[in-house]
Amino acid sequence: MGTVPDLTVEIAGVVFPNPVILASGTAGYGEEFEGLIDLSRLGGISVKGTSPKPITGNPPPRLHPTPSGMLNAIGLENVGVDRFIADKMPFLRTSGCRVIVNVFGFSVDDYLEVIGKLNTAEGIAAYELNISCPNTEAGGMVFGATAAATADLVGRAAELSERPLWVKLSPNVTDIAEIAVAAEQAGADALTVANTYLAMAIDTETFEPRIRNVTAGLSGPAIRPITLRLVYQVARAVNVPVIGLGGIESGLDAVEYFLAGASAVGVGTATFRDPAAPVRVVDEIRSYLARKRLGSVRDLVGKVKTS
Repeated sequence: MGTVPDLTVEIAGVVFPNPVILASGTAGYGEEFEGLIDLSRLGGISVKGTSPKPITGNPPPRLHPTPSGMLNAIGLENVGVDRFIADKMPFLRTSGCRVIVNVFGFSVDDYLEVIGKLNTAEGIAAYELNISCPNTEAGGMVFGATAAATADLVGRAAELSERPLWVKLSPNVTDIAEIAVAAEQAGADALTVANTYLAMAIDTETFEPRIRNVTAGLSGPAIRPITLRLVYQVARAVNVPVIGLGGIESGLDAVEYFLAGASAVGVGTATFRDPAAPVRVVDEIRSYLARKRLGSVRDLVGKVKTS
């Protein structure tokens, strides 16, 4: 009998039982999956973005299926940090799943307020900064659009944070590697690559956008080859762990991300069709490692052969 593959991964000092994480924005607060999957079988869950005050989000329609993907413009709907700590964390602490809290704001002070309050809450493994939000203090420029804005926000957040700080990068930039390096140098402990791609769809009968917000974020299998390239670029540019996500539906999809340089992966859009997809991905990674007679996920990370 062969050795059972070791699926554990360590990211910024936190050990995860396996490398599959429910991606932020698709997993709600975890309790939405109760009765559908056993959260303790996953590596972790990145809960939906958390802001200082509750946000109701965009009016519908705010979801639209696309070929091999989905458009979404939820509008960062969430209960706010105070209610998250009081109402959502009790369930998450008993879920048996590592909890990563996605943090966002429309000013630097917004991010710092959320992190300051989360520092007092128990049961959180890490924070994930969503830097794809418009900075209202800078005329609406997205925080993660430039290396300078990224470094300023990440540096101030890292100084305050009492937990590992992940930074979720935007793919809608000219040079993601430059921004990744800026985030790392400012204090990021890990990088999530990447958020959704700006896109849109139009109803040819009514001439109206399919999404009330006009533009939306594209996710799903259609973006996987593009995001895989971003993970490859970022992993070669930094020394901190990379969490790759974008269109993962199977264990082999995840293996591609590992080979490109990711230490862990996020599964999100696939759960809209199959809520059990993340657990299945875990099992398929284990089967792949056994078939290839590899002892650990670490034996795959960054091992793509380019020459």
